[in-house]
Parts: sequence; structure tokens; C-alpha cells
Amino acid sequence: MDDSVSDLPYAPQTLCTKRRRVNGTLPRSRYSSPDELAASCSDHETPVYHRRTSSGNPNRTSAETQHRSYAHSPPDDSPDELDHTIRTFYRGGMKRNLQLSASRHATPDAPSEISLLTPIQAPASPTTTVPPGTPLPPPVKEARYLPYQQKMVLNGHRKGVAAVRFSPKGDKIASCSADATIRIWETSTGYHIHTLEGHLAGVSTLAWSPDNRVLASGSDDKSIRLWDTVAGKQYPRQLLGHNNYIYSIAFSPKGNMIVSGSYDEAVFLWDVRTARYMRSLPAHSDPVGGVDFIRDGTLIVSCAGDGLIRIWDTATGQCLRTLVHEDNAPVSSVRFAPNGRFVLAWTLDSCVRLWNYHDGRCVKTYQGHQNTKYSLSGAFGVYGDVDGVVPLGEKKAFTVSGSETGEILWWDVVSKEVLQRERAHEGCVLGVDTWVREGRALAVSCGLDKTVRVWERIPEPKNEVFEDEMIEDDGIPGQNGLNGEEMDTGMDKD
Repeated sequence: MDDSVSDLPYAPQTLCTKRRRVNGTLPRSRYSSPDELAASCSDHETPVYHRRTSSGNPNRTSAETQHRSYAHSPPDDSPDELDHTIRTFYRGGMKRNLQLSASRHATPDAPSEISLLTPIQAPASPTTTVPPGTPLPPPVKEARYLPYQQKMVLNGHRKGVAAVRFSPKGDKIASCSADATIRIWETSTGYHIHTLEGHLAGVSTLAWSPDNRVLASGSDDKSIRLWDTVAGKQYPRQLLGHNNYIYSIAFSPKGNMIVSGSYDEAVFLWDVRTARYMRSLPAHSDPVGGVDFIRDGTLIVSCAGDGLIRIWDTATGQCLRTLVHEDNAPVSSVRFAPNGRFVLAWTLDSCVRLWNYHDGRCVKTYQGHQNTKYSLSGAFGVYGDVDGVVPLGEKKAFTVSGSETGEILWWDVVSKEVLQRERAHEGCVLGVDTWVREGRALAVSCGLDKTVRVWERIPEPKNEVFEDEMIEDDGIPGQNGLNGEEMDTGMDKD
């Protein structure tokens, strides 16, 4: 799996089929959780996603919208847990990621497995001497965030766009919409390659196979379809088994399995080769909004409107851990961190939370966007020394998300600082994805305005400074233009 970050939904008015409001309550689910660590459903209210179809069915009405108070969220203290170099955040050093069982749980006095940024220093040798005249290594530059700028706007969908995804190689972008179509675009030029048609209702979710060839799509027609993105054709066999809208899907790292979450409150695990489901997990008591595989495929994460995030063993289907915040806000989307040690979750209280699922703690909460009605999704990324974008610099991680105000926000993972706030779409930004490789850092976004927008981070200009020549800037000796200017991060933009 690549070291870069590779790998929902909506509603109002005439637009899409995936985004849903939180209204009313549901009767008790016919499913029950096998997890002895899960919070009892009777301990808290269980809001449910009610959503309108793209046709705006007038019969799909709901009771008065519930209003929740999130003013007293507990602080998310994270002592040096994320104070490390990003090398381990994206590559990880754990031999196994969780491997919990009923008889084995993490002990509180165990050594911290998350020292994400502590550089490893070799012990100094008293006998080691540096020969005179040996040139010193170049200094390591502090990571400097370079803002993303809009590169192009892709038009073609007739209704709101629910999700966008870069292909694993980054050469293609896939987008799906409430108009029941999927479009494939060329990343570098924005050229429209294929329009994939076959679904009978709006398409809410997409996932690329690791080989860059197959695209899976989930729809309100209750089916998952597989597409050959080279030929632009659908594979004959559909994945059928859910009895309600499909909200989220993900490929396993080997590409042999697909996990899906649905309005029917279940998580299905599918065999891609046979197009049959291997296991059905009675996962939640509300519609499942998000699912994802960990980087080695051994774990699955799911989330739902019941406010629960659950970690599952892929091989056995056992629920290993249940995460729940005391505010119990509905969780609309979830994904594993690239190193597999954390889970990032979007909740309908305008928060994005980073969870250490090993000990069940929320370690970071990112705020500044608005998210109370729609199911948004985002991604991780890196800045600093990213494949030559900033030479001789360190790496830091960011997370990015859309907002119901039409903005995209980038946060530093460790400090929670808003690195960039950019006005992106007219209306809600439903999905954001990132891709970093080969000296390029790209992002793509989609929203209710029916557009797909591609963003690119512009590399910093390289200024050569020679030892025997001091560059003067505005008459100040020894200060060059690179160090004498402050970079506009876009934080003050609307």
C-alpha cells in the first residue's frame, strides 16, 4: 500500500440521494451487538438518518428535527501521542494493528504504541570524530504549508455529486451523482473519459480496486456494481443482498473483498470473485454511513447514526471495539489513518474526531466547519517534504474536509490549526479526496453545485543562495526573498 493517502452522501431539495437529515427516533433494531464493550442502546437516544430521494418524494416526511447540545464536549488531551514525525504516521511500525479478542485487551500500563513523530536518534559515539573540512549536511527545513489552488472545474453531472475518488495511480478521477451516473476524468487535463450508466437510482459511493482498473459503486437501487474503467463497461454480475440504500463501500487492500454499509443497518463483506457476500454483520441500530478497511485488510471500521464506531475482525466478523463519544453525535463517515493506528470520524455536531481505537480515546477534535445536516467525507494528506515539493524539509500530516457552507478546510493533524480555508463550491461540499506522489500534491472536491473541482499545491520557488554572495532584499543584508516574505496560507479567506 502506498505511503501517501489514497483512499458520502446528501439530500436537500431536488438534489441527491445520499445525504440525510437527523430526525425522530427509530424503534429498537432487530439486530443486537455482539460486543460486550458496546454502550447500551437504552443509555442514549438513537437518532436516525431520514433522507429524501433524488425525486423528492413528498411522502418521505419526518417529525420535528431533534436539536442536540454539543457545548460540553470533553477536552481531547493528547500529550505527546501525536508529537512525532509523520514517517510513522504514514508507514506505521506495528506488527499487528489491534488484534483484540474477548480475552486480550490493551493494558493501560503498556508502552505507548503511538510515538508518531519522535525521530529515532543513534547514540553518540565518543570515538567518532569528524575530519576537518568535512562539509556539513544541509539543514532540515521546518515543514511549511503551501496552500492548494484551484486548477480546474469539471462539469457534466446533472445533479449533485455525492463522492469523488482519485485512482490509486492518481491518473484518473471518478465521480458519482444523484443523476445515477458515474464519470471518469483524466486527472492531468480534466478530459472526460467515460460515463458509466446502469444504476437505476442515485449513486452515493465509490471505491477503486488496488490495481487501478476496477471501480465499485453503491446506489439507492440497493446494488453494488463493478466497472471496467479501461473499457468503460459494467461487469455482468452485480453484488445483491442489501435491502435498502447503500451508503458506503471500500475495497480490501488485496482487492479480493468489498465491505459495504447500508440504510438497512448492516455491514456486508463480499467476495469480489464470486460476487456473493461472505458475511453479514448486524452492525448498528441505525443506517450505516461509513465503512473502511485497515491498510493490511485485517480490520474493518463502521459507523452509523446511532453514534457508534465499531472495529471488526475481518476473518471472524467479531466486534473488537466500540467507540462512542459522550455527546453521542451521529457519525456519518469514517476512515482509517494511513498507518492504521487511528480512526478519523465525521459527526453531525460540526466536528471531525481522531480516535485512538486501541484504548478507545478521542485524541483530537477538529472544528471550524459546519456539518449538521449532511454526511460529509474527507481525507488525510501530508505537507512539507512531499516527494520533492519542498526540498530538505520534514513531513507533517493534515486532514481535510468539506463544509456545508461551501468551504474546504485543511487542519494540521497534531496542532489542530486550520492551515487553509478555501471557498470552493456553491452549497455544501460533500466529498474531498487527496493524492500525493511524483512531486505533485492534488486534491479533488465535489458538492451540491453539480461540479467536481481539482486543486493543486503549487511548489515553492527554489532560490539559490551561495555562501560567498549575500542576497539583499529591500536593503536588508543577509535576508533573501524566500525568508523575508510571509506565505499566504489562505486562512483569512472567506
